Amino acid sequence: MPDTIFTDVAVTQELRGSVLLLVVDNSSASMASVDVARELVTAIDAAESNRLVKTVLIVGTEASFIVSDDALELNILERFAVADLCGRIESSCKPVVIAIHGAALGSGLEIALAAHYRIAARGATFGFPEIRFGVLPGAGGTQRAPRLIGAGATLSLMLSGRRVDASEAFRLGLVDRVGESEHVIDEGLAYAQQLAVAHAPVRRTRDARCLADEETSKSEIAAARAETVKKSRGLVAPLMIVDCVEAALNLPFDEGLKLERKQFLDCVDSLQHAAHLHVFMAEREVLNAPETRSAQPRLIGSVGVIGGGTMGAGITVALLDAGLPVTMIERDEASLARGRAFVDRVYDGLIAKGRLTDAGKAAKLDRYRGFTSYDAITDVDVVIEAVFEDMGVKKAVFAELDRVCKPGAVLATNTSYLDIDEIAASISRPQEVVGLHFFSPANIMKLLEVVVPARVSADVVATAFDLAKKLRKVPVRAGVCDGFIGNRMLAVYRAAADHLMEDGASPYQIDKAVREFGFPMGPYQVIDLAGGDIGWATRKRRAATRNPNARYVQIPDRLCERSWFGQKTGRGFYRYEESKRDGVPDPEVEAIIDAERQRAAVTPRTFTDEQIVRRYMAAMINEGANVVQERIALRPLDVDVTLINGFGFPAYRGGPMHYADKVGLAALLADIREFEKENPLFWKPSPLLVELVERGATFASLNRTSQG
Repeated sequence: MPDTIFTDVAVTQELRGSVLLLVVDNSSASMASVDVARELVTAIDAAESNRLVKTVLIVGTEASFIVSDDALELNILERFAVADLCGRIESSCKPVVIAIHGAALGSGLEIALAAHYRIAARGATFGFPEIRFGVLPGAGGTQRAPRLIGAGATLSLMLSGRRVDASEAFRLGLVDRVGESEHVIDEGLAYAQQLAVAHAPVRRTRDARCLADEETSKSEIAAARAETVKKSRGLVAPLMIVDCVEAALNLPFDEGLKLERKQFLDCVDSLQHAAHLHVFMAEREVLNAPETRSAQPRLIGSVGVIGGGTMGAGITVALLDAGLPVTMIERDEASLARGRAFVDRVYDGLIAKGRLTDAGKAAKLDRYRGFTSYDAITDVDVVIEAVFEDMGVKKAVFAELDRVCKPGAVLATNTSYLDIDEIAASISRPQEVVGLHFFSPANIMKLLEVVVPARVSADVVATAFDLAKKLRKVPVRAGVCDGFIGNRMLAVYRAAADHLMEDGASPYQIDKAVREFGFPMGPYQVIDLAGGDIGWATRKRRAATRNPNARYVQIPDRLCERSWFGQKTGRGFYRYEESKRDGVPDPEVEAIIDAERQRAAVTPRTFTDEQIVRRYMAAMINEGANVVQERIALRPLDVDVTLINGFGFPAYRGGPMHYADKVGLAALLADIREFEKENPLFWKPSPLLVELVERGATFASLNRTSQG
């Protein structure tokens, strides 16, 4: 029987032969907490004075070495207690072994790096997710990891935030051994006993020599810096991570730790860290919809997809990737073949990149079937319609679904704008109809708007959220209106861009200003990428109901009338050379803009980039406030999650509503009041924004108080 020395709050100590086993109860306490770190330090101190102890083994209980959730990273200021613990583990005169199962992330991995030996269970995963929170590892990780596994591997992990499994961790050198089973305590004890018998030496990571190849390390750091400058424009933490890893090459260990701590504190104090935390919590909170609280989802065993175009095929890929059997329905064999070919191209592209094998593709396609008759989907649990954006066409599809689908099947439409209440009312079971608005490419984009019509059953909505989880999408509940949350807002802030263009700013200046704010692309680059004809069709559809007094900029229509639809036609707002996706400014477009200004009797004026961004953001935020007030979005955070995951809003700014709070709602309203003098109809302040300013409240206060 083991000799139990004592049990403290969260750390149980047992002497197993010559091994002191420290078991951390992380079912209720984070191993990264101040109290637990203190207990472990005390235990290691005691082990050094106990002649019976030859090695120390640290393991965690429950499903992981530390905690199974990235929420650990929210306890960011406890990292210094972990840093002290890491220093004490590393300085121990008796070997300390870490046995890792489940997830060793962030602080957990930093603790493991400080140990002298590491063994991982087969299912263990490792990673530094700090970049997701706008910070860097702050307990010595930037100094120990490169000494152990090299600069290149360290930067790859830290700058991506990705996880690696036990086998890759072993190849990298993060762990010394991978166990044969999931019995982490037994495997760890056996390893620790072997080390004790062999009188294994203490191996301090701070003294490791993986950085000995100085020229290779310098080259890896320089390459990472160049790539970071290119891809992480506007972000603070990534370049700080590169600086710290470079310090591991150039500075003594203790000096590198000092730099890491300074950089860590700078990140923690930054607006970007606050924004990233807001996004992290918001992406969790969007799952908390009224229907997910009140109802259980239905079984999803198989799915039908109506339409094999770009969107339908992309949805099919997403479903196949989730392990679901999919039946695609198209109107004829030729269309069905095109849909299947699209699916093949996606998987062939992954194979070419080394991200999928031929066998993996075959396994996925074993779950795919294609037919031209609706009778093939009589037994599916969910059907997703993804046909042409026309009410008559969609109603015809739903009439067929009403005819053939089994009772209880969820009938979803992927419409981007159309009235789902009208679609639902056209069949005999409106309670089964829900909106699932995917974003293109559907197999890649994370956002999924779950659009809730008036007569839908709560369990159908819960099923939609459950499907999003299976697809690894970020679902946001939206009400029914033209464009729902995202596209409704897009129409407004894109109109603001058109006004700026007609008033004197070039589309190229507008794109540049928006990119420098943090969007990956400007609005006119996005139009060219998506195809100008898509927006043109929407504008023509809305023409009959458009307010005749509303300002309407015709410049995009002039381009479409010339069949300049963007990248696919070689011309749009930009010119595109053959096989090149990056466009160049087009003098003929600028001439068309000048002619339209003259036709509209507009005297062009000059705008600074800052003025462009202020108008662009004011339009976006004002409409976001309207969306929240009308309950199209449950809370401001739903707007933030939608714009970040579907429309390229920079996550490091937290979303438009979070950004508005940081700018100050009073200042924002003052801007809108000023713009209102030029165009009272377009720049009408949102009543919700006015109310919040009058109360001295914020959008964040609505996130806290809303109960859905």
